[in-house]
Amino acid sequence: MTISASAIIAASGIGKRMQLGDGQSKQLLEIGGYPVICHTLKAFQNASTIKAVYIATRTENIENLQSMARQYGFGKIRAIIEGGKERQDSIRNCIRFIENEMATSDADPDIIMVHDGARPFIRPSEIDDISRLTMEYGACVPATKPKDTIKFIASDPGYFGETPDRSRLLQVQTPQSFRASLLIQAHEQGELEQWYGTDDASLVERFFPEQRIRVYETGYHNMKITTPEDVEVAEAIYRRLNAAEEPCSEK
Repeated sequence: MTISASAIIAASGIGKRMQLGDGQSKQLLEIGGYPVICHTLKAFQNASTIKAVYIATRTENIENLQSMARQYGFGKIRAIIEGGKERQDSIRNCIRFIENEMATSDADPDIIMVHDGARPFIRPSEIDDISRLTMEYGACVPATKPKDTIKFIASDPGYFGETPDRSRLLQVQTPQSFRASLLIQAHEQGELEQWYGTDDASLVERFFPEQRIRVYETGYHNMKITTPEDVEVAEAIYRRLNAAEEPCSEK
């Protein structure tokens, strides 16, 4: 079965916790000599199920990303779109663009998946696995088991509450993947009700509670670069994953 998946890359964050200053984008920080988002885009370029990529970013980054697409031959990039005020608004902007394309084309995507631009180490094989599970179950989200014990905060500030069973907890990652019509309707309803979720899965959970979301367990390499300490960890992961190849090669 041939799968046609479209990917939305959320790359509008300014990295407040990265302490970059001047509104710099963490997606344009370098890991292994290449911008973070270059690693991300290469994975989606090389995933066989991905047919089109849409990037939501800040206005001042659009030209840089267009240049990067040409430089590294990221031919699957269909559009680079201005992001919105919140992450959900940015994804919605991309979904509108996809909907407009669907209205004028017979090549509708089976799947739409949403990925954080600051997660540079997702593997093409993992993207394809998630696509296949999405076709089978309707929705699929990657996750890892937490390494640390997690505790609730007590109602009395300054004290711990109960300790949940760690075996039943997962740390959610991206790309979060859904049947195209399901994600479109979830975002439309979220916009209508002005309800903002913590991620795309939370939107689907709220508006389509009957839709079960399949877990795809990934390794700890699929990290999100959020704080300055993450850059050092990312460099180590880059060296391990890419010892035999360059992540981006100029065309």
